[in-house]
Amino acid sequence: MRSSDTLTADLFDPTLATVPAACPAEAEGFEIGWDFAHYRLTPPAMHLKAGQAIQQGWLAGAAVFGSRTLNPTPPVRAWLALRLKAWQHGCAFEGVQVTPHFLGQIDAAVCPVTRLTLGSARGTGNDAVVDRVGSAAGYAAGNLVTLSTRAAQAKATLDWQGALTLVRRLEASGMDTLDGLAPAQWTRLAVLMSFVTALPHATAAGLPLRVLPPNRLRLLNPVQALQTVVTLAFTQAEALPRLRALMNQLPPHAKHDFQVFVLTLQARRLAIGGQTSGTALRQALEDAWGDAALQRRWQRFALQLDEAECERLVRSAGRLGLGGRAWQWLPRSAATDGWALAEAGAAAPLPGWARRKPPVKARGDAPTIATCKASISMFSSSAPVLPGPR
Repeated sequence: MRSSDTLTADLFDPTLATVPAACPAEAEGFEIGWDFAHYRLTPPAMHLKAGQAIQQGWLAGAAVFGSRTLNPTPPVRAWLALRLKAWQHGCAFEGVQVTPHFLGQIDAAVCPVTRLTLGSARGTGNDAVVDRVGSAAGYAAGNLVTLSTRAAQAKATLDWQGALTLVRRLEASGMDTLDGLAPAQWTRLAVLMSFVTALPHATAAGLPLRVLPPNRLRLLNPVQALQTVVTLAFTQAEALPRLRALMNQLPPHAKHDFQVFVLTLQARRLAIGGQTSGTALRQALEDAWGDAALQRRWQRFALQLDEAECERLVRSAGRLGLGGRAWQWLPRSAATDGWALAEAGAAAPLPGWARRKPPVKARGDAPTIATCKASISMFSSSAPVLPGPR
């Protein structure tokens, strides 16, 4: 037998061990390196050691693209940094909807938690960063927000209940701040995280709207979506006629308490002043929800409804132009698309040698995965509705 015949026989010998396919983590790392090269950017030095997936993808991309590269705009740089961060921590990254364009849409000039201008002074915790709102979900559309590094570091892996626990601890101790956040800021962070957590109706109805949802955030609880659109109605002209039209669609037993609540909110709006607008008006309306009387009257009304009724009313509010021009409703199948809730936000599956620890469980009792999956609907603010302050 010729040597070539022997070689052919050896290559196709069925007893030869199969070559394992590249694991998902390595494949994703290679793609990240490839895209760095496509935009003629260099990955961090720690990922450029020989044999690493990102280094291999970067070298391969550089060889293919050469000088034929794309413009690395700020949204592109943020997109690559976010993918790299997710990959480093073993978190799921949904790459179909989360694009540089999407990150440009959720960009903001003011942190929704600290209310400080982002990027105003380096080294003070005011640098802008895109982070997950819910730590038990992946880096996916509807679960991302632009906020300050101070707020992101304080949040870490906490859930909304853990943040509220810290508020109570601060108030009881008399301390001004904890992890760089004051009680009011911790409260805003807790409410922000509650938006992306499927909660029992009564629990969600009992939370004050101390922060309005940033652009493109998804609200899993219909009662909070209703709370938001009614509040945002007072950022527009002629809110009361449209709110009366919404009241006509309420169950008869709930109309009186809705009217009492709306009149209370209108009084708070009048106290803010007619000249207040934009970001200042949004923040003043958020602060109005710190009024115990307003929260009590809202809760008395909201607890007379169920999730289905709240969902129906939010759709009606959208047709009436309350809260903005384009609230989008998504059915159950799309409510948490790409969030990787079954894996607690982790990228899966990974081989044993590359498996990372899941995110640290948040303090307090977190909702179960079944509860999260049971979300019947989801409301998402689209770009024209809740534009982040520019």
